[in-house]
Amino acid sequence: MSSTVLLLSDQVEDLRDLLPGWPLGPGVIRTMGLKTTGERDLIPIHPDLVIIDATTDPGAAEVALRRLSLAWEAGLPPLLVVVGDDGVTTFPFEAGADDFVLTSASTNEIAARVAMVTRRAGRGEETTVLRVGDLTVNPENYQVYVSGRPLDLTYKEFELLKFLAQRPGRVCDRDLLLREVWGYDYYGGTRTVDVHVRRLRAKLGPEHEALIETIRNVGYRLVPRPRDRR
Repeated sequence: MSSTVLLLSDQVEDLRDLLPGWPLGPGVIRTMGLKTTGERDLIPIHPDLVIIDATTDPGAAEVALRRLSLAWEAGLPPLLVVVGDDGVTTFPFEAGADDFVLTSASTNEIAARVAMVTRRAGRGEETTVLRVGDLTVNPENYQVYVSGRPLDLTYKEFELLKFLAQRPGRVCDRDLLLREVWGYDYYGGTRTVDVHVRRLRAKLGPEHEALIETIRNVGYRLVPRPRDRR
């Protein structure tokens, strides 16, 4: 089963109240409002699966489905719609659903549908999303967010930030960064690293620029929480 499941519903707070057959097991289940949740709200949670309750308000469920299915920039997870027996022939699954499941489905059927929908969505092999403090780096779609705000980075800026995010708290000297991010065939000096770090800090903004910490005469490291400035 998915490690993090997000239920969008205005009627129930417990997933098992909607799907009594939901398999018990490890993982986190969150519940958020069907009508009020947008794609930006998914970023800090980064669910592996979103379940949309279409049992009592199919119109609101359709609106939510269309809204989320267009949000490719959020690295959208699979969308599974829950309907009653009478909703199978009437709900517009073409609005963006990856699959559906009935409220009366058995544990085995639910598990099978979740497994199929995650495979079809390309999540069979999990992509590691990097999180360091308020920073989220998604290597799959080259998206970076800080406190939910997307950053517009160049390719090298992204690769540099990703490299640091893969080693949170570890000091990376300039030669290492130049070699790993720019490659052995790059003839520029380590000054290039400093320039790109300066640009990254500018894009992170004053509130988050200190996430990239300078280690004097050595290099840089990414820290979850900047040290207090004295």
